[in-house]
Amino acid sequence: MMHIEQAALADKSAWWPLWQAYLTFYNHPLPDEISDLTFARCLDPEEPMQLLLAREDGVTLGFVTLVFHRSTWARTTYCYLEDLYVDERARGKGVGRALIEAVSDIARAQGSERLYWNTDAANTTAQGLYNTLAEKTDFLVYRRMLD
Repeated sequence: MMHIEQAALADKSAWWPLWQAYLTFYNHPLPDEISDLTFARCLDPEEPMQLLLAREDGVTLGFVTLVFHRSTWARTTYCYLEDLYVDERARGKGVGRALIEAVSDIARAQGSERLYWNTDAANTTAQGLYNTLAEKTDFLVYRRMLD
């Protein structure tokens, strides 16, 4: 039976290969120090970030990261689902849906008014799931690197 739980320090070795596969999928390598920092932030109760892991029979099947932030359009917070990845061997088994529903539950419990996420326009497999869970907007994402 699959269950979703908050990551703990001991989970880094299970998360790391999935994180690397996620970065490879999006062709976005990161220095290990950034990945280490990301994991540490997700465990820090002072940070607005969290990391959830999906597991079945002791095997980590996927992860999701979420970030809470204020909005000029809301009284409370918004929840940004920043990263979602499911191991290729576990796809099509409800892991992604379970992770998104877990994020929804956490965001709702913390009083967030909105949960949102982005995906690559070419990631049609994920969009098949997302279209059953949320409204697709007409907004485009623009990015300007500042380094």
